[in-house]
Amino acid sequence: MAKTPAAEEKLISELDAKLAPLGHFRARRMFGGWGLYLDDAIFGLIGWGKVWFRVDDHSRPDYRKAGMEPFTYSRESRAVTMTYFRCPDAVLADGAKLRKWAKDARRASVERKPARKSNKSKRKALPPAD
Repeated sequence: MAKTPAAEEKLISELDAKLAPLGHFRARRMFGGWGLYLDDAIFGLIGWGKVWFRVDDHSRPDYRKAGMEPFTYSRESRAVTMTYFRCPDAVLADGAKLRKWAKDARRASVERKPARKSNKSKRKALPPAD
């Protein structure tokens, strides 16, 4: 069930207060939800009234152990799974745990492999026409 805009703004305000010791926190509207940033690095999302943090091979087991699922949406009749997992409610409720998980999510975001370049960028430019 989706939260109301007022509930999402309250959630963002709570995240801001709890994550302030980590650096500059901000939330930005995107794709019907929110992108969560620490010092200009996206580390999480709010979608469908839930908080999702970026994961990597180091942090994914903690989310699986907590029974959390990945962020998945439908596109052109197929499921797309992203590298974000739902943040457990117990973590959201505890400021110290939340800061640790958010730091791990920020690290996972900053250290992620860059997107693969398309073949178009590898093509040589044509010589100018005479």
